[in-house]
Amino acid sequence: MKTQIDHLVVMASTLDAGVQWCEETLGITPGPGGEHEKYGTHNRLFKIASPKFPLAYFEIIAINPAAVIPKRSQVPRWFDMDNKALQKAVAEQPRLVHFVASTDDVKAARHVLRTQGIERGQVVHASRKSSKGTLNWQITVREDGERLFDGCMPTLIQWGKPDATEPLRLHPRNSLPRSGVTLQSLAVSHPSAAKLQAAYESLGLEGLAIETGAANLVATLQTPKGLVQLQSLGV
Repeated sequence: MKTQIDHLVVMASTLDAGVQWCEETLGITPGPGGEHEKYGTHNRLFKIASPKFPLAYFEIIAINPAAVIPKRSQVPRWFDMDNKALQKAVAEQPRLVHFVASTDDVKAARHVLRTQGIERGQVVHASRKSSKGTLNWQITVREDGERLFDGCMPTLIQWGKPDATEPLRLHPRNSLPRSGVTLQSLAVSHPSAAKLQAAYESLGLEGLAIETGAANLVATLQTPKGLVQLQSLGV
């Protein structure tokens, strides 16, 4: 099984607040993204790929106030976005809250985690339009929308349609220009570091430093403003 960092997730109270934060913090304006009708969210994206993390991009996500979801279709939003404590934290300032890992077999990866007592959630098919065509992906989303382990257990994603006939060229990295920002490292700290380490190893997820301590994700980025570290601080 091959698994690697796909993208970092920064949640903002609004997309405008996220764009302003990005410009002030990282020195760039994020590119366009899209809307996620099922969850009532929308995003802005930019590439952060580096030799160590060749697929990596950056997602700034917010609840879409214009989204209309019929009551019968309403489900908890992904990434804990309905969590009141998380909403309060990002209202003060956009925050790194999670990361997503790309795998070549999302169903097998989900099963591997379940054998360790970790329920990553059902595999949901999703899609959105991009400048290069329709992006299709399969992603694990829990019924309660939780991220798990304070955001340190990645959501799993597999790009392409469920029948796997769509080429990987339709990945966000291929519709995003270079941004001037690159991911240098992602470090994880958590009280359950041993369990996280075992989970990462079972998925074949490498290249992350992990240690026992207070819950935290630390992403180090090379930016036009120099090296910048973003932290989740257990939120």
